[in-house]
Amino acid sequence: MTRVEEGPEQERARTWFESLRDRICAAFEAIEDDCRNPLVEAEPPGRFVRTAWQRPGGGGGVMAIMRGRVFEKVGVNVSTVWGTFEPRFAAEIPGAAADPRFWASGISLVAHLRSPHVPPAHMNTRHIRTTKAWFGGGADLNPIYPDPEDTARFHARLEAACAGYAPDAYTRFKKWADEYFFIPHRGEPRGVGGIFYDYLEEDFERDFAFTREVGEAFLDVYPQIVRRHMDRIWTEEERRYQLVRRGRYVEFNLLYDRGTKFGLATGGNPEAILMSLPPLVAWP
Repeated sequence: MTRVEEGPEQERARTWFESLRDRICAAFEAIEDDCRNPLVEAEPPGRFVRTAWQRPGGGGGVMAIMRGRVFEKVGVNVSTVWGTFEPRFAAEIPGAAADPRFWASGISLVAHLRSPHVPPAHMNTRHIRTTKAWFGGGADLNPIYPDPEDTARFHARLEAACAGYAPDAYTRFKKWADEYFFIPHRGEPRGVGGIFYDYLEEDFERDFAFTREVGEAFLDVYPQIVRRHMDRIWTEEERRYQLVRRGRYVEFNLLYDRGTKFGLATGGNPEAILMSLPPLVAWP
């Protein structure tokens, strides 16, 4: 297996991540067009701005960032990078200790909304190759004001995505998410959870099909949740509370997030990696 040059399986994964990005961007721009909230309706609907970047050690990606009247800041980024891990980092990556060359591709999405009533969300799926090859990823919902119907709808769609993979997949991956998306120094979860998985490496076709289904599930359910709340009026007090709760997201992503650590350790574009951070945040 070649880890620097792209083979047929890597090409399929990369192409999928890119096509999913394009469909998500189109769905989010349609939401911007349909917003009728009087607080923001006079503003122009947002559009994604795409910026390509190159990684000096090999590969690169495209940042797709939109600032609009529904989405205060949303990034849907795809990167495909290759090269050689630094020795200390290679020791932490499966299959890289003996041979530090790698190839990695993935999609990363983080949405921060204007309205405190529309929940922020995260979705990431990826395919990584060293001497091993695996898929990982997940999705979680991070409401400012948790809504039981949103939570139930989000989890039900992810559970349906897991159903075809393994009978216990949802239970395992939900538990993993509950443990992963937890802020130890705060003693609280980042949001209302979702699923998280990693190191799926037994069967490329099966694992790739599941990863695609996770992307499809997110594209199906999250726009529904956004549309359900996007025209609700909010108050200044609700906005202030939103900025405080965003601080939890910042703390998690800078201190604990695997994707942030991987991207920075492999020489990725800091602007693309840190697109997950909200444009405004407050610590009282």
